[in-house]
Amino acid sequence: MTEAPKSGYRLNVAMIVYNEENKVLFCRRKNSENWQFPQGGVDDEEDITQAMYRELNEEVGLLPEQVTITAQSKGLFYYDIPPNIRSMVLGGKFKGQAQKYFLLKLVSGEINLTKESNPEFDDFNWVTFWYPLHKVVDFKKNVYRKALNEFKDFLN
Repeated sequence: MTEAPKSGYRLNVAMIVYNEENKVLFCRRKNSENWQFPQGGVDDEEDITQAMYRELNEEVGLLPEQVTITAQSKGLFYYDIPPNIRSMVLGGKFKGQAQKYFLLKLVSGEINLTKESNPEFDDFNWVTFWYPLHKVVDFKKNVYRKALNEFKDFLN
């Protein structure tokens, strides 16, 4: 059972998918130059793992049997959405996100960014483990640092 997020924060899942070369999946948000790990909100009726698998499928086209869960964060990681863009993100209802991170090993299949009619991403790359920390938008950097540090010992 995942703890409830602090008031004002939306419960969210984020996935660090890695391949046999220990490269991690990094995706570019459609119509932008912003890159990030796949992530998404948890619906009211979902448990955290169901939400992770749903988001993984919607955003990058992977099914549960195509990945194995290597680890998940011990707790939630929080970031604030800058006030000047809050109204564009989730209608401005939240000041930020409370994320449960999953480290997933890709065991089969291909990344498919066009599974949904309105895809979130338009490009992806397999990058070195620490690369995303230097390329993600500033307001997510601290969360990325915490997640990568928590998971670093799980990769060879």
